[in-house]
Amino acid sequence: MIENEADGVPRRATLKDVALAAGVSQSTTSRALSGEGYVAAGVRERVLAAADSLGYVPHAMARSLRKQDSRTIGVLVSDLRNAFYADLAAGIAARARREGYTMMLVDDQGSTEAEMDAAKAFVATRVAGVVVTPLSGDVTDYLLRQHIPVIEADRQFSAGKCDAVIIDNAGVARRMTDHLIDLGHRRIALFIDETTWTTGGERAAGYRSSLEDSGIAADPSLVIAAGWDADGARKSAIDILARRDHPTAIFAANNLLAEGVWRATNDLGLRIPEDVSVVSFDDSEWMSMVSPGITAVAQDAVSLGETALDRLLRRLKDPAAEPETIVLEAQVLPRGSTAAPRAL
Repeated sequence: MIENEADGVPRRATLKDVALAAGVSQSTTSRALSGEGYVAAGVRERVLAAADSLGYVPHAMARSLRKQDSRTIGVLVSDLRNAFYADLAAGIAARARREGYTMMLVDDQGSTEAEMDAAKAFVATRVAGVVVTPLSGDVTDYLLRQHIPVIEADRQFSAGKCDAVIIDNAGVARRMTDHLIDLGHRRIALFIDETTWTTGGERAAGYRSSLEDSGIAADPSLVIAAGWDADGARKSAIDILARRDHPTAIFAANNLLAEGVWRATNDLGLRIPEDVSVVSFDDSEWMSMVSPGITAVAQDAVSLGETALDRLLRRLKDPAAEPETIVLEAQVLPRGSTAAPRAL
């Protein structure tokens, strides 16, 4: 930092300041700092020393505009308070850093308006590409119209238009429901966040197909739309578990819903799994800390983020390649929260 002559207020050093300190031209200073073009070794060392003493940091965006080569990746996720999205962003950040990219991270908090505002900011700052957990297909369409490569992660709205990295939601949800049916459960409740996105829609589809193939009639009253609110899920779970014909098992479609269901069983004095079996799609740290632990689908969100960033880098190298959808497997972690239903 250096001081303004007029008011003494500190300001960031500029390329001109470094050139003056090193006693060379701005063009020579620029070549010395960028490593592009010839600069005598002694002059380069003098420029680097001057830049270091002044705390000069090159303007990355200006450099990208000159070279038409941005080294910034835009990342747009739904809720960083949810460990899943935080881990996904961490996976992207770690891989991006190793590949020489920086990450511009935005949390849209589930707002389509905030999502579109972030997309416009990405365009304005000339990001190389975007990884997004989309709320709709609108954000992807907008970015593609701006000729910015997009990778849809976790949720997919634009199959055939852009690349995507997702989990086999339907297949894993079916496996979880099959497990409960194999134990003898027939009244299995599904706590679901939404069904308009591929995540919720496919998890609900896997649940329904398991029931259908087992000859169990689907009961609409056992499908509870509870969003992403643990407190709301808790209240809904209390209501349904208080019924005379209450479910003997509950499948929570995300970790927040699972938390609400678990709290409700404690409120009612019910035992897991003796009184009700509980499983979750999405693992969370608390699930292995309670007794018994909650059987859960463990999505490797860090790996999901790394794979999405890898796919984006391949897209940048080959813009004309056909869009690809990568489907990752998820691991089921049995922990003791399921058992055969109690005989009535």
